[in-house]
Amino acid sequence: MNVIHLTYPEALPKEERKETVAAIGFFDGIHKGHQRVINTALEKAKQEGKESAVVSFHPHPSVILKKNSEPVRYITTLEEKEAIIREMGIDRLYIITFNEALSKLSPQGFIDHFIVGLNITHLVAGFDYTFGHKGAGNMENITSMAKGRFTTTVVEKLENGNEKVSSTRIRKLLNEGSVHEIFPLLGRYYEATGTVVTGDNRGGSRLGYPTANIDLPKDKYLPKQGVYAVKVKVDGNTYNGMANLGVVPTFVEGRTEPKLEVNIFDFAENIYGKKVTVQFHKYIREEKKFSSVEEIVSQLKRDEAMIREFFAK
Repeated sequence: MNVIHLTYPEALPKEERKETVAAIGFFDGIHKGHQRVINTALEKAKQEGKESAVVSFHPHPSVILKKNSEPVRYITTLEEKEAIIREMGIDRLYIITFNEALSKLSPQGFIDHFIVGLNITHLVAGFDYTFGHKGAGNMENITSMAKGRFTTTVVEKLENGNEKVSSTRIRKLLNEGSVHEIFPLLGRYYEATGTVVTGDNRGGSRLGYPTANIDLPKDKYLPKQGVYAVKVKVDGNTYNGMANLGVVPTFVEGRTEPKLEVNIFDFAENIYGKKVTVQFHKYIREEKKFSSVEEIVSQLKRDEAMIREFFAK
């Protein structure tokens, strides 16, 4: 897959403007609704013998428009989004920098520069996709702006349990710790990828439960703090384990940023500095402050037994 980063008013060189069928959207999470849009473009490209493309954006428009006082966090980081789209079999991915200049571009200007300008001959988008200054362009008025230069397909909303499959719904489930309910919406388990860093070594030496401390991207949307049944992907292999996502109140006072510590079952390799992916399968309990090491170990043993039983089912 060819990944091309563009910043308005930068244009793609003419020799690179191959005819493509493209899916367009922010696609945070690449949930099943997004997948339907992307796969529709993929199928249409195959039918027409053209390259398939995805047009997406970074950062989220709210960063530039300053709609949120909180830092913006993503269900899929840019790196994760790229990996999933690559796996789907798309030929080229355009990442357009969302900046102030782009936010002020008229809908017609957006169409001329980014759809016609990228030689997209057929555009696929979700029913609620909007573009241009203040989102004034949409899939109802796009035809008048296309002026016969490209055709479109509108993908209707996808529902699960009479509710629209959406990034908002996934964030709500993450906030509740309901990670087991996310699989039907994503078609995969919720994951976070990071690098194993040095911790304070209390897990192995003091508790008998060595942990991998995982440094995660600062813009990754994390589930509710607590203990989880997880699977850990490292060096192409997958292991069961238990994770604590939280501020470790028993040992540290005043921490506000959560950290992710994972005890990988039946595993004794040195993985410092390696990239690992943690899959969240089930929320087990809230993080607690314990009064003694013995109390922690007793609880960890109960957690381990419960999680091993969960994965044995």
